[in-house]
Amino acid sequence: MTKLQTSRRGFLKTSAAVSATFGGGLMVGIVLPAAGPAQAAAMLHTPSAWVHIADDNTITLISARVEMGQGVYTSMPMLIAEELNVDVQKVKVAFAPPGKVYGNALIFGLQLTGGSTSVREGYDKLRLAGAQVREMLVAAAAAKWKVDAATLKADNGMVTGPGGKRATYGQLAEAASKMPVPEKPAMKDPSQFRIVGKPTTRLDTPAKVNGTARFGIDVKLPGMVYASLAMPPVQGGKVKSFDAAKAKAAPGVVDVVQIPDGVAVVADTYWHAVKARDLLQVEWDDGPNAGLDTAAMVAGTRAALASGKPIPHKKEGDADAAVSAATKVVKAEYVTQNLAHAPMEPMNFTAHFEGDRIRLVGPTQWPDAVQGAVAKMLNLKVENVAVENTFLGGGFGRRIDFDYVLQAAQIAKAVAGKPVKLIWTREDDMQHDFYRPMAVHQLAAALGADGKPAALTWRVASQSVTGRVFGLPPEAPDGTMVETATPLYAIPAIRQDVVKHDTGVRVGYWRAVSHNMNAFANESFIDECAVAAGADPVAYRLSLLDKQPRMAKVLQQAAAKAGWGTPAAAGRFRGVSMMEGYDTYMAQVAEISIKDGAPVVHKVTVVADLGAMVNPDTVLAQIQSSVIFGLSGVLWSEITVAKGRVQQFNFDSFRVMRNNEAPQIDIVLVPSKEKPGGIGEPATALIGPAVANAVFAATGKRVRRMPLTAEALAQA
Repeated sequence: MTKLQTSRRGFLKTSAAVSATFGGGLMVGIVLPAAGPAQAAAMLHTPSAWVHIADDNTITLISARVEMGQGVYTSMPMLIAEELNVDVQKVKVAFAPPGKVYGNALIFGLQLTGGSTSVREGYDKLRLAGAQVREMLVAAAAAKWKVDAATLKADNGMVTGPGGKRATYGQLAEAASKMPVPEKPAMKDPSQFRIVGKPTTRLDTPAKVNGTARFGIDVKLPGMVYASLAMPPVQGGKVKSFDAAKAKAAPGVVDVVQIPDGVAVVADTYWHAVKARDLLQVEWDDGPNAGLDTAAMVAGTRAALASGKPIPHKKEGDADAAVSAATKVVKAEYVTQNLAHAPMEPMNFTAHFEGDRIRLVGPTQWPDAVQGAVAKMLNLKVENVAVENTFLGGGFGRRIDFDYVLQAAQIAKAVAGKPVKLIWTREDDMQHDFYRPMAVHQLAAALGADGKPAALTWRVASQSVTGRVFGLPPEAPDGTMVETATPLYAIPAIRQDVVKHDTGVRVGYWRAVSHNMNAFANESFIDECAVAAGADPVAYRLSLLDKQPRMAKVLQQAAAKAGWGTPAAAGRFRGVSMMEGYDTYMAQVAEISIKDGAPVVHKVTVVADLGAMVNPDTVLAQIQSSVIFGLSGVLWSEITVAKGRVQQFNFDSFRVMRNNEAPQIDIVLVPSKEKPGGIGEPATALIGPAVANAVFAATGKRVRRMPLTAEALAQA
């Protein structure tokens, strides 16, 4: 009797293949091989780094940004395909290898996916690449046929000319690849676009539905073994001693390896590795963070506002003097919590070390940094470190850091000759994250006789992620701490500064980064000013936006769409927020009720002006995703620390939004000819103050600390 073994992914692949072949039904027995990045089978030519064309006319477009659900696997090729005049649904897509040409000009030229920069950075550059290749193909045809290039047309994978002359891109690719690259090729006016700006079905959807998409967790290499790593329970701790005798005697165990981050068990299956890891007897040195406690971390951050060294951000007039002399002053403090990234796919990577080279396969947002760091760590030539990116099962900034890649490489070197896949458990992922920094804001405004702010003082204390990642000096300004810090409102005098304060936990870039903490403080505070002035929150904001017509238009549309000024359903209340972030202008209105002392979000209205759009369908999905992702942190999620140990282990204690809890999300996209803005993050930052302001409308209580739990409301 044969024992059949198949994974969920294998089941999907088999079912999809059988359904396509036989029109339905279910047959189990054949598992199709995993599909990696698309590659043409015929002779491949590369007219540019962005376009690969094979002799059989298979066209592969290169995506330099990694796909973690945000849609770049489709939007980046759309930009190239527009100018290349090919049907984007008929092309293949491959992830770019590490290379300077694939650097992100908006992030220091690094090959990094983040900061809602993909479309903003690629909009002109990728269209240019497509236009260059198109003209090179035309030039090759003109040379071949000895005709004027102006008489030729490149469209739908074919160059055509007078007298019925025709040649596919594939037939011309080799010659085209040898042509000079035109510096200023003719590019389309947006009015001529056939692809860009049109709702387009995502190119990765079929593979993700039928199971052929390759995520890091799916990688399988011949002879592969699995590793599970026991890490210190306190960040900054280390192994004092360990006994691996029981683990080594467990079924399937290949080896037990100590690396700087802990003790790894390597086994023939992941389950054997995890179970054997439980048998390890490790004595830990908790290190300097053994006494960390969340309450003390908040108190220390608050104290730093007075004792730390402020770094100036913006100063106009003498705001401090105006606030001190004012007869009507509004003051408030806002606190935002530590949060885990918690992507659905936990950290993992596969490494195969062989002599003087290593192959790395898995999900990362920063492949060139991975290549360089592993080369340095293992003393290898950079060209001997191969990095193959896969789809990411969520990133949100977590996979900008690559500690788990370094761990996999170290383990693989210790188990030379065997590919090793390191997989973190969900508990590992939750307790060894680079968390969103906590922050404490203190704001004060002097209100004039008209109720409008005549002066504003603003100070925030928080950790510098950029200081950790890039070694930014403590006294240097950090732009990722002051995103959307300065509101668009007309305020005559303003003083804003930042205090860097290290709480002890390691921190990382978290979706929308400091937009989250700054938008929560600013948009909650302007609501408090409106209340103090006896004004409607929307009308009050509009009165301060005379010089910001683009923002005013967005706010007006959001208010109208949400029914602001008209009675909400019984028991429902509304709150509003707005900001410019990532070159996108956005306003939100949240409609809530209160149940068991906590807010329930029923509806969110979003109006966004993000300039020129590539794929409106993806834009809608990004906004929906951002609102739901943000709501988890607004309503429930928090990372807390006691005795140096993170108290959340899994989604039972780090609650995220479920399908049945998701609100109705109404979205209006404003037609715009402005430069493209980012859309993967701003909605995440804005949902917090919108809900907090709705809570005030519902209860009369101003909750100034995230998350907005029943306990927080009771204490407000």
